[in-house]
Amino acid sequence: MDGSLNGLVNRRMSITLEAIDSSSDDELFMLLGKELERRISAKRVSPEFITQIRDLPVGLRAMAATYELDVSLALDDLGWHFGNWHSADLAQETAQGLEVLGASELAGLFGQAFQIAKKYWTELGAKNWMKWYHGSAFEKAVDPLSQRAWAILKDKKKGIFKYWVDYARRHPEQVGAEDS
Repeated sequence: MDGSLNGLVNRRMSITLEAIDSSSDDELFMLLGKELERRISAKRVSPEFITQIRDLPVGLRAMAATYELDVSLALDDLGWHFGNWHSADLAQETAQGLEVLGASELAGLFGQAFQIAKKYWTELGAKNWMKWYHGSAFEKAVDPLSQRAWAILKDKKKGIFKYWVDYARRHPEQVGAEDS
């Protein structure tokens, strides 16, 4: 991002209505990311992270909770996500966040995958879960859900992040936007 976004955030660095209205999708995504970085200091999956995101406006909370899922679906699959981000609280926040963002079908798939993951929660939390995962019954069980999730996101240029941008434009007040 170049200096063209100077002035689109106010003195406290909050997102402004003007920024949302005048930014490209890429610029708005970057602004949302910066706002999340500004507001969240805790490491992901930590109890502090969950506490911090629960204090955010509903849209930012949803975005914070779905960030790692986007990365997981871009690089791996739904099953891998639960090993990498082994937190039932985060999984619940992610499912809720997808619903808030308007990604209902993804939320349903994620919820189904989470229900299956619970059966393998001990294995997913083990030190060597990555070795166990490949070829496991769990991987096979969630593969159709991952396939469907990828098909949904295939049409989204920015994956789950496209839901962020669309949500911020529809509900600027829910991402903490203020008048400039």
